[in-house]
Amino acid sequence: MNISSTRAGARMTEPRNVWSLAAELGEGPVWVQRDHALWFVDIKKKQIHRLNPADGSKNSWDAPEQVGFIFPAERGGFVAGLQSGLYHFDETNGAFDLIARVETDKPNNRLNDGVVDPKGRLWFGTMDNDERARSGAFYCFADGKLTPTGIDDIAITNGPAVSPDGRHLYLVDTLKGTIEIADINDDGRVENRSSFVRIEKTDGYPDGPTIDSNGYLWISLYAGWEVRRYSPTGDLVERVRFPVANITKIAFGGANLRTAYATTARQLLKPDDIAKQPQIGDLFEFRVDVPGVPCPSVSY
Repeated sequence: MNISSTRAGARMTEPRNVWSLAAELGEGPVWVQRDHALWFVDIKKKQIHRLNPADGSKNSWDAPEQVGFIFPAERGGFVAGLQSGLYHFDETNGAFDLIARVETDKPNNRLNDGVVDPKGRLWFGTMDNDERARSGAFYCFADGKLTPTGIDDIAITNGPAVSPDGRHLYLVDTLKGTIEIADINDDGRVENRSSFVRIEKTDGYPDGPTIDSNGYLWISLYAGWEVRRYSPTGDLVERVRFPVANITKIAFGGANLRTAYATTARQLLKPDDIAKQPQIGDLFEFRVDVPGVPCPSVSY
């Protein structure tokens, strides 16, 4: 068994394949406490997936557009980030109902990644669907109102992630390789942005971020073959290597939130590249000692 350094107290095991689904762009894993299941999406195939680890059951739904994320809604069902905006998704009948359109003036943008803070506010980012134009931005959806954060001019946004106390956001600019940290004021304004970590392009591209209960940031590396764990002061303390290159995001689940589930992607890879890493696009899991943070429901 391959176990990484325990310098920061997080003992990790080698990733194990738990769903061979060959996702084009697997993303957005989230553990939903009310049904004890992992939910995630395949953005490019326009699909939503659910894994119940207790009985091994797997379910999938088709979305009408590219879907970047889903989070449990306080009223039941889910809030889904589709290409054109936020929608309420009812898993019982597969229906999508519009909540709020986003960036109607940017038809080539789509919603990409997000997080729910302890107050039930949804923070998410948009991006250029062609991954080139710096047309992406971060938003907050709270009390039924959509508010720009003023953080924009980004080609590929990822995250944000939120600290366990709900006072800080971690914002990822994937192509620049940067992760920033910012304060969340009591009124929801985002201020005091500063650099947290920079990833060199030779190491891969920072993708989805996740926070554990000790406030350490986990970052998945696209084209980097690993996920990394950083201390609150930005020190690299752990890393988990994968048999595939493109890890997109992890989520902590299971009864004690000590199982890390990782989505991966095979988009744009040539057949020869896939042959060298046949598990690319599959869902993986590994174990840690420090648990994650439960995902709140979106309040609106």
